[in-house]
Amino acid sequence: MGRAARVAMPVVDRRGLERLETHFVSPEVYRRDDVAVRQARLAEVVAERIIPQLLRLHSDILPDAPPVELVVEALAPSSADISGLAHIVLGSDLEAAVSYVLVLRDRGLSLETLFVELLEPAARYLGQLWDKDECDFIDVTLGVARLQKLLATFNGSHMLPGLDNRRQVLMAMTPGDQHSFGASMVRRFLEGAGWDVTSAFDRSAAEIAKAASAQWYAVAGLTVGSERSLPALEETIRLIRRESRNQMIGVMVGGPVFTANPALALEVGADGTAANAPTAVLMAQKLFDEIALKIAD
Repeated sequence: MGRAARVAMPVVDRRGLERLETHFVSPEVYRRDDVAVRQARLAEVVAERIIPQLLRLHSDILPDAPPVELVVEALAPSSADISGLAHIVLGSDLEAAVSYVLVLRDRGLSLETLFVELLEPAARYLGQLWDKDECDFIDVTLGVARLQKLLATFNGSHMLPGLDNRRQVLMAMTPGDQHSFGASMVRRFLEGAGWDVTSAFDRSAAEIAKAASAQWYAVAGLTVGSERSLPALEETIRLIRRESRNQMIGVMVGGPVFTANPALALEVGADGTAANAPTAVLMAQKLFDEIALKIAD
């Protein structure tokens, strides 16, 4: 073994983080009179319990130039790290969280690994807090919006010019489905996280595809209520991809069928699925970033 080296802390642009806040969080959220009180209360908990837990990763001692696989294994987020990050983004100080994801990036962690092992589970955890009434809609909206910011910081898409007005989503239900609650909830969280959302509920597959052709959308989100609607969903996705003004459009799907079997998302032609509304926001950002990086090239 070579001489051990202490992990270097990345430099975090605090002013940049503050500017990004207005990009990834809807202005309506900040108009709430109690936002400052919420953040102060949560920040106190974060400072006392959560930040020390995450910062221990920054002082790990690792051998010189170990294989990337060993580094990723050593840094694999635990359930405590996931819940810790979730509480960090509920507070008002993101510097520790940004440092954390940048350290992971600099050590060779891929975007996909970061998403699957840390950010998506953290968003799912926020959704669970909301389901248990331990956090309300505003708390979770702020948290998931900041997870978006971490994702964009990790891959650098937030620095690409001319993309601010392209964070647009087309939300629809699979033709024939009657229950719009799930899709409506996803829309609420997307809007709270700074997305421009157009709804195409109660439309035929052809009408949904026409909407996708009428305006540039980065992402299309579709919900499905049951397995018997999967053929209609697959046909709708096919038409969206054929007719979309954005030929690189990302497609995400959601519903109990995909919660039980996430692999079905690829089988019906989608790019990914989300277990709940907060994770749908993060999935939309992931798909947006992939498109943004392609446009930049």
